[in-house]
Amino acid sequence: MAWNRNLQRARRSLDKKLGGFQPAIQYQPPVKGWIRAVRDSIGLSSAQLGHALGVRSQSVDDMEKAEASGGISLDTLRRVGKAMDCTLVYALVPNTSLEALVTKRAEALARSAIESVSHTMALEDQRVAGDTQQQIADYIEDHISERDLWSRK
Repeated sequence: MAWNRNLQRARRSLDKKLGGFQPAIQYQPPVKGWIRAVRDSIGLSSAQLGHALGVRSQSVDDMEKAEASGGISLDTLRRVGKAMDCTLVYALVPNTSLEALVTKRAEALARSAIESVSHTMALEDQRVAGDTQQQIADYIEDHISERDLWSRK
């Protein structure tokens, strides 16, 4: 594929950074959330954490519930982490790699276009001959640009 080399380098660099988070399943939060897990593991009560944060212990309980339900803000997580001498680590980890994600999307677009043309030609009693993988690669090379990769259907 003749992709933009700068975008390709950026994807590969980010893939390298995010590779340490694979498989992402190993970083799933505990059922009651990270705040509660860390707080309990270091023997910190909700009242003590609340004092460090300048809030009531009920507010800490609310933060823990919000985290467990996915409704907590990153800023709140960062502040709570800092109060417990922790660092918030935040990332969007692709299920494969960014490079594979882009390739898969390009191939899907190409396959769809080729199938549409093949269907039309078959209706006209014409057949498209050749290697489908090569047709997909050629179509990507000739018709798909990275900048509109995600704006096409």
